[in-house]
Amino acid sequence: MDIFKGQNILEFSDRFKTDLDCKEYLAGLKGRNTYECLKCNHTACQVKVDFARQCNICGHKESATANTIFHKVKFGVRKAFFICFEMATSTKGLSATYMGVRYGVTEKTARLFMLKVREAMASSGNNPMDGDVHVDEFVLGGREAGKIGRSYDGKKKKAVTAIQLTRDGKVRRMYAMKIEDFSARSLQYMFINHISREAKVTTDKWRGYRPIAKAFDITQIKSNKGLNFKALHTMIHQVKSWIRTTYSWVSDANLNRYFNEFCFRINRSQSKATIFNNLIVKMVQGDKISQAKLISN
Repeated sequence: MDIFKGQNILEFSDRFKTDLDCKEYLAGLKGRNTYECLKCNHTACQVKVDFARQCNICGHKESATANTIFHKVKFGVRKAFFICFEMATSTKGLSATYMGVRYGVTEKTARLFMLKVREAMASSGNNPMDGDVHVDEFVLGGREAGKIGRSYDGKKKKAVTAIQLTRDGKVRRMYAMKIEDFSARSLQYMFINHISREAKVTTDKWRGYRPIAKAFDITQIKSNKGLNFKALHTMIHQVKSWIRTTYSWVSDANLNRYFNEFCFRINRSQSKATIFNNLIVKMVQGDKISQAKLISN
């Protein structure tokens, strides 16, 4: 299968001219895995004109979009592909209002599908960060009167982020996630999900990291108003500015999904040519997501 490479929208539109072209691409990705009928578990099938697979025994027909995040897309697979392409290759975020106008769908439809894409952009957790890793917490939101520093009862959204640095101090990878508070109980999930036990972790002097240091190699130093964590604070500033200027406001339930999108692009900045294909692979391998699940979460 010839995967799509590049960031050129004209080349992309030439490659995917119809819904059938998109279904062919999805079928090619699904064809890498051994076929097994969902009804009778038979392993032989026929590929139909619309790239659906039909079981040779029971005749069950599985569409190219079945069991993927493209399952039951009502506004057309081609439009969905274009939205994925823009979300993956754009250097800035794009709002649901913009996507709705651009592709002729309602704002709600665009927003719900974009949330599905952000779910697919989440890290698998299979490749934790090693080497030199910096970790810090931050908040999103305006100033609150009488709330100083790491206030536990403030209304601001709380988050923790970690970056892996190269030998020359540049950002190699980044992860961010929402936390309930700044305690070790909340902070530990960043370490468990994204940081290797072999990593050399550096944090500021916040006491919430002390219990975690029993399991991870953590060195605590003074932040010096961010001067000792320049790369980390630059990324924190970028993600806060991105959310504030593009979306103005993000609910607590969706905050991690927006972090997924930002980190997905950062972590693949050195492989931009294949970033769209990487996203489609994750959407094919991911479980289908219902609208009810998006709203309930």
